Amino acid sequence: MQLTEKEADEIIQPIQKTDLIYQIEDRPPFRESMFAALQHLLAIFVAIITPPLIIAKALNFTPETTTFLVSMSLLASGISTFIQCRRFGPVGCGLLCIQGTSFSFIGALTASFVGRENMTEAAILAAIFGVCIAAAPVEVIVSRLLKYTKKIITPLVSGIVVTMIGLSLIKVAIISCGGGFGAMAIDPEVDAARSFGSMQNLGLAALVLVSIIVLNSIRNKYIRMSSIIIGLVIGYVAAFFMGWIDFSNMGEVGTFTIPQPFKYGLDFDLSAFLAVALIYFITSIEAYGDITANSMIGGEPISGPKFMKRAQGGIMADGINSAIAGIFNSFPNSIFAQNNGIIQLTGVASRYVGYYIAAFLVILSAFPFVGGVFSIMPEPVLGGATLLMFGTVAASGVRIIASQNIDRKAVLVLAVSFACGLGVELVPNILTQMPDTINRIFSSGIATGGVVAIIANVVIRIKE
Repeated sequence: MQLTEKEADEIIQPIQKTDLIYQIEDRPPFRESMFAALQHLLAIFVAIITPPLIIAKALNFTPETTTFLVSMSLLASGISTFIQCRRFGPVGCGLLCIQGTSFSFIGALTASFVGRENMTEAAILAAIFGVCIAAAPVEVIVSRLLKYTKKIITPLVSGIVVTMIGLSLIKVAIISCGGGFGAMAIDPEVDAARSFGSMQNLGLAALVLVSIIVLNSIRNKYIRMSSIIIGLVIGYVAAFFMGWIDFSNMGEVGTFTIPQPFKYGLDFDLSAFLAVALIYFITSIEAYGDITANSMIGGEPISGPKFMKRAQGGIMADGINSAIAGIFNSFPNSIFAQNNGIIQLTGVASRYVGYYIAAFLVILSAFPFVGGVFSIMPEPVLGGATLLMFGTVAASGVRIIASQNIDRKAVLVLAVSFACGLGVELVPNILTQMPDTINRIFSSGIATGGVVAIIANVVIRIKE
């Protein structure tokens, strides 16, 4: 007798008991769907727009360009979320999985293109989007070879890379807290308040950081979910009264943003490509973990043919959506883990809620005022929020590592990976006499630590 796919799944992994109000395939009423969607939006909005803001500020893009990049990040996230939730053939996981601009690529992209004074703004963006599109098929390939790649990228390796991503990004956040790269060029004797590391810059960043921590400690779940947005608003208002926010240029952002595929053209950079391809490889494994968690919360199987089909579809969508994001002048997308917590809080796991979230994101992307408001936000305000966010990323990596059996061989992998990754991050000049391509690839601690972790894991034969 031949079993159906559903019967096979239930034998291998019984469907989990949950206390959800709405299951994956349920269609909640309009009002309840809107309410659940708005809560998801509160949790992800800042996370979606932060990567383009950080990259734009690190590479000294104009406010107009920054505004456009923020709008396109919202558009790309809306399209990507719809694809994941709707599922088109083999593409998408068919769960309430929300996609947004990934933090993981910030370090590699900024390290690859910062300091290239000979390149125009448009040329840098053409190279970035060209590289992101060219490397996106890595995730598609991983989705087809999922059961084999899991033997190479073990939880230990994933934990090392996630920790390195967080630690590397903390450096970016600290620079923002001090006032950003622009503040480094200000002479303290000319403008002490706006110079790098001034009491005003650090105080503003501290105000945002403390506000978010306090709000996140409150038991009210709605305040906790919106703590980052409220913290940013507090810092924004404080900066306004300090005279640090100028709305005079807001009239130039326009009233409506029209998507322009390939607005900056396409180019290619080999060194950036190799670093970005490695991160795509790692994020595919992260996506697998997020899909597993989402399936578990939603009462779906977490092993067997049905689950593997979901996981492969979700990782494939991760890669395809990142390519779509590049076409629409945005940075790579990935599944957001924080939304799994909201599913638990609301009891709503219906994938149809994802349609509402996608619609909200697309609508917001059409109004450049949204991006304009954030593009003129002083860097210390953003730094105060991202310092905590990136610290959380590093802590997540530590949790993954701590969940493994750390024996003598695992310690060796950890030691050599962190030594090489953090060593390059702290002393990037160590590679100045290497060939230019090698220098650019491994100037990122994420790329160096990740490559060393993979090689060490294979050579020392650490197994899950």
